This record gives sequence, C-alpha cells and structure tokens, in this order.
Amino acid sequence: MLAGSDVGEMLRWAVRVGEGAALPGGGATSSRWELLATVAAQDLTVARVLEPHLDAVAILAEDGQLPAPSTSWGVWAAEGPGSRLVARRSETSGWVLEGRKPWCSLAGSVSHGLVTAWINEHDRRLFAIELADARVTVEAGTWVPAGLAQVVTTPVTMAGVPARAVGTAGWYLQRDGFWWGGIGVAAVWYGGTVGLARRLAAQARSGQPDQLTLMHLGEVDAALAAARSALAEAATQIERGHATGKMAALLGTRVRHVVATAVEDAGRHVAHALGPGPLSQEPEHVARVADLALYLRQHHAERDAAGLGLMLVEDEDRFSPW
Repeated sequence: MLAGSDVGEMLRWAVRVGEGAALPGGGATSSRWELLATVAAQDLTVARVLEPHLDAVAILAEDGQLPAPSTSWGVWAAEGPGSRLVARRSETSGWVLEGRKPWCSLAGSVSHGLVTAWINEHDRRLFAIELADARVTVEAGTWVPAGLAQVVTTPVTMAGVPARAVGTAGWYLQRDGFWWGGIGVAAVWYGGTVGLARRLAAQARSGQPDQLTLMHLGEVDAALAAARSALAEAATQIERGHATGKMAALLGTRVRHVVATAVEDAGRHVAHALGPGPLSQEPEHVARVADLALYLRQHHAERDAAGLGLMLVEDEDRFSPW
C-alpha cells in the first residue's frame, strides 16, 4: 500500500485511488467494496480516510458533477443538540452557510466537504464547500479516542460561507446511493475484521492449537463468511437494479446489521482465543481493535435492528425475503 503514514499522505493517495475507483451501481460495485475491504484489512485508518472521499466522489457523480482535480473530500450529515447549520440565499453569491456542524471528520485535513444544511424548518439540502475559505472555522474540539486517533473529528463553524448546492432538497438522504454508500462502510468493517482474523489464524498455525482455539477460529470463519455473502448478494442486487427505493433502504439496513453482528461476534472470539498478550504487547493489534470498535459504532446496534423490523412490518407485501 502506498498511502503513507500521515493523514496528508493518506488523503493524496485517496485522491489518486478515487480517480479510478468504480462507482456503486456502475457495473463493478463488488470491486469497489473489495477495494475498501482490502485496504481495511491492512490499515483501518487509511480505510477511514479513503471511504468518505470515495463516497463524496460518488455523490457528486450522481448529481452529474466531478470533483476538481487533486481535491480531497469529506461528507458531513450528522446533527447534534444545540447546533444547526443553515443555508440561505444571498443576492450576490448564491447560497451561503451559517452556523455550526458537529462531527466533521478530517475537516482540518481535506480541501472540500459535502455538508447538509437546513434550508427551512423541515428540509435539508446538500452543499459543497471549500475548507480553505476564511469564513470556515475548524474548531479545536476534544477528539481523544483510543481508536482512529488520526481521523480527527470536530465541529465546524461557518459564517457566510459560499456554497454550491448538490442535488435538490432532501435528495441526499432519499437517493438509493445513500444506502449503497452505507453498505460500503460495512465493507470496511468486514475488512478490518479480516485483519483481526488473520492474527488469530497465524497463532493457530504456529503451533499445536487446542480445541478451544480451533473452535474460536471456526466461529470467526463462519462469521466472516456470513458478512461476505451478505455483501456479495447486495452488490448483485444493486447491479441488477433490484435495490432502489424502499428496497435500497431495506437492503442497506439489513446488510449493515448482518455485517456489524458478524464483526462483533468475530471480535469476541478473537479476544477470547488470543487472551491479553496481543492487547498488551502488540501495538498493531491494539490499534486495530480500538479502530474497529470506534468505527463500528456508526452502526446503531439494537436501534438499527428495530428499524429493520419496522420496515418488514410496514410493507409486508413488498418485503417478503423468506
């Protein structure tokens, strides 16, 4: 991998990768997710830098746009209590953004961002901004995680920042690509877990493993197989045009939950099999465990499972997968 060891080098590498990466739904969705998983199996920080840039490129492509050459991108759509980013029309400069956006990963490192802002009390719209604008303030924040320490996430304050609209009101969350992109994140979770599994497999092959070690290795393999199958099926459904509208939401929610569950199960078995040694003596393993634990919390666990169940109840005729 030629990504480098600091975030600036990783972003420059991500930009180069993004120039040739397959777009979701463009005929090679599985290759796109395989790329993300392969990177994550080696280094989750690099994958965490790459994934939002690729997502931004795909979003812009859906709207018929291309990123300017050599630009790096983040995507920020989270909302938080006590802060709101508002978009208003300016007579002289089109749209401008005012307010504060929480949870902006890599805002201090990327050149551009796609950010959601409120255009009225009920509707949001996506906008593209330049982070170098003097009216953008990347706050110092208090990013002190055990994992993904280099992927600094912080609020951003904007004071009359010029912005270019991307899509129409509500488009960002309503498009099929929103759910396809979410599955891409799950591919990163899967890849990160492959890295953990390889550490367990190496230990099992290095000597005479007992039955418990073999059991843990078998459970990890089965969990990864389930996640991999879910991702492969999802790519096929997308390419066949069967993952649009409500089906895109169902597929995205289902696959993310399957993969997240498999990741948590595999991680538990790896931890039980390896014991405290690697967690206290192997920096690479310690970092991988911490990175994956934080990244996986983008999945809302039982809440997302409940959302999946609600979809099945509300549209029984459409959603009958069994």
